[in-house]
Amino acid sequence: MKKISITFLMFFLISPIWAQETHRPALHGKITAATSDVEGIYVINMKTEKAVITTTGGYFTIPAAEGDTLMFSAVQFKGKRVVVSKDGLNNNLMFVYMELMVNQLREVVVNEYAHINAAALGIIPKDQKSYTPAERKLKAANGLALAGNGDGTTGGSFSADPLLNIFSGRTAMLKKELEVEKKEFWLQKLDQMFEVSHFVETLKIPSDYVKGFEYYIVENNTFVESLKSKNKIMATFLMGELAVKYNEMIACEEE
Repeated sequence: MKKISITFLMFFLISPIWAQETHRPALHGKITAATSDVEGIYVINMKTEKAVITTTGGYFTIPAAEGDTLMFSAVQFKGKRVVVSKDGLNNNLMFVYMELMVNQLREVVVNEYAHINAAALGIIPKDQKSYTPAERKLKAANGLALAGNGDGTTGGSFSADPLLNIFSGRTAMLKKELEVEKKEFWLQKLDQMFEVSHFVETLKIPSDYVKGFEYYIVENNTFVESLKSKNKIMATFLMGELAVKYNEMIACEEE
């Protein structure tokens, strides 16, 4: 009976702590900026990885607790982080001011930039071939293959291929092929997670540049890590920042 009483006592003592850690009331906020176009901004709670998008007028509602970090991201604004305070939770509305990007992009005629591709951007070497079994070949090139004896045991001889590869540069070539294969894998994952309309309508990437943008972002290690962890919220946030840089590259090419 004493053990049962202690168990119940511990439960009631710990329960408020659990409730405090897990309960996140709805935080109501509004984005303000030097423009009336504040709809469609991503608001991400980095603690819970929950995300919402601002509605007309820049309003949003997201579960949050004191100490949580909110990230705000949109193509036309500089990214911003805000730590939720007690006052922010108690107020009826939390206002968040966002700065517009200093350099507004001019209209781009996409037909003039057909020469921009993965090779031109330096993402992959020119005339680089892609081999599906690249990883297998690289492993074979680096491994020492023991030769078998007639009695079923292994002898002391080994394949000379690794030594030849070192001098011929074949291993370096196979490593390049493996890198391309990995990029193609993440490109496929990217196509599965996001529709083309997201790149064109949300990120403002010209339709003729979507594929080039995909090659561009799979070069970013942080973005690839978000794909590996299947964290679509973080991937979406990072894509917004990378889209700004990519569009700036296109605009600079016009000059």
